[in-house]
Amino acid sequence: MPDILAALEHRRSALLEEFCKLGDLRSGSVTGTGGRCGNRNCHCHQEGDPGHGPHPRLTYKSQGKTITESFPTPLAQRKAEREIAEFRRYQELSRAFVEVNNKLCRQRPVEESLTEEGKKRPRRSSRRPPKK
Repeated sequence: MPDILAALEHRRSALLEEFCKLGDLRSGSVTGTGGRCGNRNCHCHQEGDPGHGPHPRLTYKSQGKTITESFPTPLAQRKAEREIAEFRRYQELSRAFVEVNNKLCRQRPVEESLTEEGKKRPRRSSRRPPKK
């Protein structure tokens, strides 16, 4: 059992070090949009024409609202893609960190995790609950 606890604590420490190595990150996704414009004389309204696009957009949630932004340059798009990839890495590390902590909590003996005061059972109250 001590070997298992030591291995889990080592894994948790390694995950914390990985968190410190994370770079700039943001949630969201990059999607391409396309379609037809409002000009009836445009080529996009001809039959068989694929329309305009794709135009890459960044979509993310902020305060419960979906926000979509256009990229001013291809460099801005690549930067956003790197930041989103780093966010996905953060999510994976976070899941792994919680999983290791859950295993640690299950492996630790009860006596080790409680203080002397916490080991005592709470006494039942002698007061009656208020009548409804």
